[in-house]
Amino acid sequence: MERIVDVALAPSEPHRGGLLLLGCFEGEAPDTSTLPGWAADLARSLAERPGWKGREAQWAEADTGREDLPHLALRGLGKRQAMHVRKLAKWLGETAAVASLHGVATLVLAMPGHELAGGPSGAAYLARNLALSRYRYDAYQQQPEEADTLVAVHLLLPGAGDAEAAAIAVAMEVARGALLTRDLANAPPNVANPEWMAEQAQRLAERHGLEIEVLATEDLERLGMGGILAVGGGSKNPPRLVKLTWRGADSPRVALVGKGVTFDTGGISIKPAKDMDEMKWDKSGACTVLGLVEAVARLRLPVQLTAYLPLAENMPGGGSYRPGDIVRTHSGKTVEVLNTDAEGRIILADALSWAAEQNPDYIVEYSTLTGACVVALGATGAGLYTPSDELAAGLLGAAEATGERLWRMPLWPEFKEAVKGSHADLRNVAGRWGGANTAAAFLSHFVGDAERWAHLDIAGPAYIGGEDAQRGATGYGVALTIQWLRSLAAS
Repeated sequence: MERIVDVALAPSEPHRGGLLLLGCFEGEAPDTSTLPGWAADLARSLAERPGWKGREAQWAEADTGREDLPHLALRGLGKRQAMHVRKLAKWLGETAAVASLHGVATLVLAMPGHELAGGPSGAAYLARNLALSRYRYDAYQQQPEEADTLVAVHLLLPGAGDAEAAAIAVAMEVARGALLTRDLANAPPNVANPEWMAEQAQRLAERHGLEIEVLATEDLERLGMGGILAVGGGSKNPPRLVKLTWRGADSPRVALVGKGVTFDTGGISIKPAKDMDEMKWDKSGACTVLGLVEAVARLRLPVQLTAYLPLAENMPGGGSYRPGDIVRTHSGKTVEVLNTDAEGRIILADALSWAAEQNPDYIVEYSTLTGACVVALGATGAGLYTPSDELAAGLLGAAEATGERLWRMPLWPEFKEAVKGSHADLRNVAGRWGGANTAAAFLSHFVGDAERWAHLDIAGPAYIGGEDAQRGATGYGVALTIQWLRSLAAS
């Protein structure tokens, strides 16, 4: 069975399901405009019960006496003015969990009119979150939790029609791309090494008829990919560089680059032991790109898309690169290594310069690059760096439309100056302050003459760590990038 909840607009009457649930804002009467008469009457009756306010997660339910929809419930959304994308996503996940807990296979969900839940973009947001709401990574559990009962959600949205139905259909394919991203990112580092990641890309290529090229050690040496070779040199698992191409059209030509450090110990500049297990998610940029390719192929988007995945494991060992080493990258530029834990930018230097040589119309790169970006923006949004106002507007607009938070950060000239080296062309770190900015500036030295390029530092939203119940990869970036690519293809 597919590990995704099937979401669609509710069919015409009679509605059928185990539960009809209405989301209700605090202090407002239930929006019954999408309900049949008997259900509207019962919903209003429930809302008149003493104590019902529509507060967050407040619940009221009743049996309907009907076979097609045996139960009806109200669930509070809280104050209308306090609703935002993160709160709505949490509410949808909890609603799906409650439905599954009650043994519901098909949930009919009626949402009130709201800018976050209305129109095509709102319908897509609801669908994508509900589709992934029961996701869990249990591939290595001997006795996985009992399977969820919830397999489908039928949405009742005020004024919804063909445009919303089409948006939901696209959102389901985006969710499948994000599902792949989550599965790959959550895979443990003793399995998900560079070779394994390249094999997953090969499977993706075979599934969708993509062109693929996988560079092994001798190929990397021939092409002068000194950055990837240096970072991967301390591991018994040799590095790889994968190039995947989808030819849905001759233009626009878009290059996507994703950081794939399959595990990051920090190398000789080793990290503290606490939370080092979370460094399996340092490959999230590459996983995001593979999820994007999956969604692009499923949607058959009319773009020419080339994905570049530099893959390496950063380990201490006899072959490790050292602080003080000078590394020559594919571009010919040399990098003085001051900290081996600033490894992502070094492997990206090779991949970005290789991508730039092909003169694409756009280059967009994804990486869990810096903790400094998480300090700046928190864990719920990514930092966007680009010199192109056009590209910034497109990506920020796509982020706004999909509810994936993105914030533009500065690429001031002094940051680019700060990463110039003493004994090499560049150095890989530039002091404590503005670390996310100087990391982005470092990358800017490897995109050649390209102006329409962007770096997304996804270190915050790519995964949920710590002891959080939702611990794991999120699939961040797939939705906003597909939205941008669809707009780009249509322009």
